[in-house]
Amino acid sequence: MELYSLTISEARESIDKGNITPEELTNAVLKRIENVEDTVKAYVTITKEHALASAKSAENGNRNAVSGIPIAIKDNLCTKGIRTTCSSKILENFIPPYESTVTQKLKEQNYILIGKTNLDEFAMGSSTENSAFGHTRNPWDITRIPGGSSGGSAAAVSADECIAAIGSDTGGSIRLPAALCGVVGFKPTYGRISRYGLVAFASSLDQIGPITKNVRDSAILMNVISGNDPYDSTSARLPVPDFTSVLGQNIKGMKVGIPKEYFIEGMDKEVETAVKKAIEKLESFGATPVEISLPNTGYAVATYYILATSEASSNLARYDGVKYGFRVGGQDLMDMYMKTRAKGFGAEVKRRIMLGTYSLSSGYYEAYYRKAQQVRTLIKQDFEKAFKTVDVIVTPTSPTPAFKAGEKTDDPLKMYLTDIFTISVNLAGVPGISVPCGFTSKNLPVGLQIIGKHFDEESIFKAAYAYEQGTEWHKRKPKL
Repeated sequence: MELYSLTISEARESIDKGNITPEELTNAVLKRIENVEDTVKAYVTITKEHALASAKSAENGNRNAVSGIPIAIKDNLCTKGIRTTCSSKILENFIPPYESTVTQKLKEQNYILIGKTNLDEFAMGSSTENSAFGHTRNPWDITRIPGGSSGGSAAAVSADECIAAIGSDTGGSIRLPAALCGVVGFKPTYGRISRYGLVAFASSLDQIGPITKNVRDSAILMNVISGNDPYDSTSARLPVPDFTSVLGQNIKGMKVGIPKEYFIEGMDKEVETAVKKAIEKLESFGATPVEISLPNTGYAVATYYILATSEASSNLARYDGVKYGFRVGGQDLMDMYMKTRAKGFGAEVKRRIMLGTYSLSSGYYEAYYRKAQQVRTLIKQDFEKAFKTVDVIVTPTSPTPAFKAGEKTDDPLKMYLTDIFTISVNLAGVPGISVPCGFTSKNLPVGLQIIGKHFDEESIFKAAYAYEQGTEWHKRKPKL
């Protein structure tokens, strides 16, 4: 077995036993990047020298869960002294003077930052085609998209260009690419993990989470990065359980909700078949499927694209060419603002800023933004009602497998509907995971989404691990 294909727990065991060193593991991953990165294009920045220096110091440091483990970080999390671009021209040369809380927690455990991964610009997109630094490709079929916006992180994990990665999820941006790349993606409860140092897209929806090769690694990373943070007022003051403690527990008697609104017309037949077989597999382990209804699901996409764009319009106002980032000179201040933004932002970011500004403008605020907030409450109540009768909810992660690059770029609405099964989770603030549950006839991965109650990540891990251990899907690798 190649060293780069190890999981976090396998690498940890090998390092602890003295079979390999962090330096050997890091070199193996860097060699793998050298061999496949030109094909996959998962990274914006590869931090080779930094990684090798970290590997040397990890040799003698404390042996924590992730010490000496090469991990990739999505390029919208600030890394002190290392370029953080958000895949945007406007931040092309931005080097943060501080560390995000999540990367700081990893740093304290002596992790190895192997590189910063590509994303849709400012995390706005579902295909990683909106990056100022080129498209990331799906390792299973390089003519197809890896999903977005954490497409670089998911593709890097899938292609063994890192042992694990960190992504962010505003409307499905961890789970969707994880599903389309055949890996595990976890979106925690809103507030479980500090967002300090995550470049904001939509502050009431953004959440950071792990993308890994299996469920155990996801739980390991969650243990490291979770917890309250005085720098983030939205992070919850709750104790962090040991998420690995529930792995392997029996799921007999667990009630699994199957929402009828998630098995819809237009859904790919092979995706539907794979997900239904996964539900049967959970049933064979003693779980009880229960049909439920989440009646406001149909309004989720419209609600999300009003709220997320409104928050984006407000958050992105800071990129004006004055304080930091890219600048284009102008005849006066207003001219400079306009030229800087016209050249610094890509088409999708401009589209969303315009949509959000319109929704917040006087005369439209009540009709759009306020109405969307009211519908968001109804969506949240749907989940609360469902969780009175079930322990977890199971759905497809994506309505289709990975589509061809360029297939939906001319039709934003079609692209937005890619997130139809993931968006409600962010609107309600509940946690969700995507685990591999099959492949199509064209050998494209299919993802199963398991959703849990607020701050009940353990039930998700319990169900996801039971399913994973009973199947072989997570062991399949793309041929690169």
